Amino acid sequence: MSSVPDDPPRPDTAAGPVVQLDLRQPHRHLVRVTLHFTPRCLRPELRLPAWTPGSYLIRDHVRHLEALEVHQGETPVAVSRTSEACWQLALTSLAPLVAIYRLQATELSVRTCHLSADHGFLALAGVVLQVSQERWRPHRLELRLPETWQPFVPLPSAGENAWIANDFDRLIDSPVEAGPHPCHRFSVAGVPHRWVTWGADLPADDPLWLADVERVALACCRLMGEPAPASNDYLFVLHLLAEAYGGLEHDHSTVLQFGRRALAAPGGRRKLLQLVAHEYLHQWNVRRLKPAELTPIDYDRVTIVPGLWFAEGVTSYLDLLLPLAAGVGTEAELLEDLGADLSRYLLTPGRRVQGLRQSAEEAWVKLYRQDASSADSQISYYLKGAVVALVLDLHLRRQGSCLALVLRGLWRSHGAWGRGYRNQDLIDAFAGQSPDLAELLPHWLVSTDDPDLAGYLADVGLALAQKPALEPFLGWQLEDATDRPMQLKRVHRDGPAERACLQAGDELLALDGVRLRRPDDLALALSHTMALAEREVLYCRDGRVRSTGLRPDPPSPLSWQLVIDPLLASDQTGRNRQRWLSLLP
Repeated sequence: MSSVPDDPPRPDTAAGPVVQLDLRQPHRHLVRVTLHFTPRCLRPELRLPAWTPGSYLIRDHVRHLEALEVHQGETPVAVSRTSEACWQLALTSLAPLVAIYRLQATELSVRTCHLSADHGFLALAGVVLQVSQERWRPHRLELRLPETWQPFVPLPSAGENAWIANDFDRLIDSPVEAGPHPCHRFSVAGVPHRWVTWGADLPADDPLWLADVERVALACCRLMGEPAPASNDYLFVLHLLAEAYGGLEHDHSTVLQFGRRALAAPGGRRKLLQLVAHEYLHQWNVRRLKPAELTPIDYDRVTIVPGLWFAEGVTSYLDLLLPLAAGVGTEAELLEDLGADLSRYLLTPGRRVQGLRQSAEEAWVKLYRQDASSADSQISYYLKGAVVALVLDLHLRRQGSCLALVLRGLWRSHGAWGRGYRNQDLIDAFAGQSPDLAELLPHWLVSTDDPDLAGYLADVGLALAQKPALEPFLGWQLEDATDRPMQLKRVHRDGPAERACLQAGDELLALDGVRLRRPDDLALALSHTMALAEREVLYCRDGRVRSTGLRPDPPSPLSWQLVIDPLLASDQTGRNRQRWLSLLP
């Protein structure tokens, strides 16, 4: 049997499987996994999850697994692969077993694994094999770490570098961060919390940070009508990188990634607090108040979840308002951020192709697999979900209710009891507060028409102000790099560039005979001729130089801004806006 000189003694597996993870050679980027268990049948199966819950894409974590072997005592066990991520064992007795394998940990995201000389991060859905008939039994986790490292795991302790999970689901819902990181402790409504940063020491650099996080967390509790968080012990892990953005929610923790440049930029701290609010609110909405299709989770295959628009869209809307409700933002900042989201929505032509429910149902094959044509063919259920959540909130306020009351009602009827909801449950909950939503909401979910944004925003004295572009619309988007040839990153559907038979990947060489080397050259060439006349474009594709005629369209909106409209100003719209921004009905 494979071993290292100081392997721990074989544990007692009577209470359930024992998972031992060895991270003591981080420079190799390999995690050594030893899984001890006592089989309950003569043909047990071992399965590695195909995806990480919360991130709806089949990731085939098994591609990182290598050198699997199984032993019963000193005897090797025959292992037959029955699918890409499933193995069946052939046993002659029910004596204890040990499975040993390695995992490559080189993918740095909140849903995968990364092991380096600086730290280790493990999303356990990509690490731990599920043993047949053991899913609902306790699992023990043990870590072996480099000498100067300490572990951060959102599980009850079972001794030094050891923890107990009630079952397999709780185990792989518990991300592992390890390294020589400082740990800051604070509390929210008496509940212990920890904050750990890899890449810096944010609470040390920003002395007000933890106080503001606590205020945002308390605002989440108030929103849900709860005196304390849903978790009884919560862990924040932040990876502060050169450039990054994202988060993944868990029952008792969250893992965030954010860019140092973005944090230092104006509004960067606010954006990170919004990310904190988003993932912390998931403690209720998503993790405990969850779609019925995910109760329980099927780790092996795609599960269509029509309610993702509510799980993520409503949370994305509320994460903008929560810092303001917590007293760590201003109305002007909220209008700027909400306006930016509404602008992104209105600038996404794919909203005319894909409805909100369809976006949720196609998450597995579209949202996480973006390509050059994605913006023309799809809309994010995060983004349109947030827009519909705004409309729902303002619609409910016309009836003296609000989105927060619907969320609390669903928490009491479903989340607090562990009952999964279906899409019709959501519609019924909204219709219970405003009966006309029984027809309106299903329409908003399937329609590709925009809801009446102007009408609802007028209720709170707001309007969308258009910022027009100064240049004609060419129907293309260039690659961001300035040190490489000018290449088309995207060609807009039904736009001038598409009509000119251009496509993503084409390299622009000249416009009307003027050589193009930088985006500035293009702007200069356009300024010297009639804007909407047909232009000759010289370009290169597949190593061959070609020419085409391109006729620009008139300038299109560059963006929209959300502003307080003086024509709508009144005592009533002012009161409406203040109650809306305070998350009060």
